[in-house]
Amino acid sequence: AGCVTDPAAALATRGWARFPADAASLAWARAAADAAETALADPVLRDQWLVCEGTWFVGVDALPTGPDGAVAGVALAGAAVSFLGAIPPLHPAQLSAVFPGYPRPRDGESAAAFRYRRDRCAAHVDGIIADGPDRRRKVLEPHAWILGIGLADAPHDAAPLTVWDGSHRVMADALIPVLQAAQDPAQADVTEVYQAARRTVFDRCPRRTIPLGLGEAVIVHRHLLHGIAPWSAEPTGRRMTAYFRPIAPFGHQDWMADTPVSTAN
Repeated sequence: AGCVTDPAAALATRGWARFPADAASLAWARAAADAAETALADPVLRDQWLVCEGTWFVGVDALPTGPDGAVAGVALAGAAVSFLGAIPPLHPAQLSAVFPGYPRPRDGESAAAFRYRRDRCAAHVDGIIADGPDRRRKVLEPHAWILGIGLADAPHDAAPLTVWDGSHRVMADALIPVLQAAQDPAQADVTEVYQAARRTVFDRCPRRTIPLGLGEAVIVHRHLLHGIAPWSAEPTGRRMTAYFRPIAPFGHQDWMADTPVSTAN
């Protein structure tokens, strides 16, 4: 999947847009990669985040980036960042590191859940979270957008980000009416409509892989179904990606809006 010349059109139609590495994104990615090595070697972080029998470091908030995304004094910058415009305050970046052999079962994962991880890349929409003792799905984290930046070169078939083209439209059509009808959108139970919409996506939407090299970036629509493909490359190295997914400034109002990205303006 190559880079596009019209990111806005790509986000509207496909639900994602890929950006080539440039001097600014490479500088940030190299600084973040150094921080990633430190995080991966930290026994506390490894104990917390290394799952799937050692094949995936989930690394939520594991990179020491500032509210502006800077790391080790290097500004978060590049074509993708420029496209996003005004950026809301950012959480520390996720460090997702995938290793040969992925996927293996995650602790407590049922056989059915592991098959979904293996066969469907554990496809999900970010921010839709199983809540409470009954594990009902709710849009608890209304993200503005997802920004991924590659921190290392890896073979294309080494557990790349996987997306379903156009799935953001299917998901929006299914989920937004449920949220609009609720007194509190954060408490709207979307479990069944979400599961049904995923099945529709698998039937109708093309599956694509987006293998990011060092400094390459992707913006993913907040409604897009995505996951991680199995590692089918030679069993050496790892894929490292930094992810930002800030909460939209106006929460669910922004999440439901018909705009590809929600900005801080």
